[in-house]
Amino acid sequence: MQLGTRWAAGADAPASVPAVLRPAIAEVEARGLEGFWTLTWLEGRPIAELDAGWEVFVTAAGDVVAREFQD
Repeated sequence: MQLGTRWAAGADAPASVPAVLRPAIAEVEARGLEGFWTLTWLEGRPIAELDAGWEVFVTAAGDVVAREFQD
């Protein structure tokens, strides 16, 4: 895993956040959630996790998924 960056929900995402994740991150933020995003990389794919309980990631097939954390 490679550590990326951290930023507040509602703030402009850093330039290091891949463009492919940005629309899904905006959709999650439109729910009015607060907290901080953490961008990491796993097996070369980006994962953005909002500490309010959401994650946005790219699957191995290249699809972008936004979902609440799975238990």
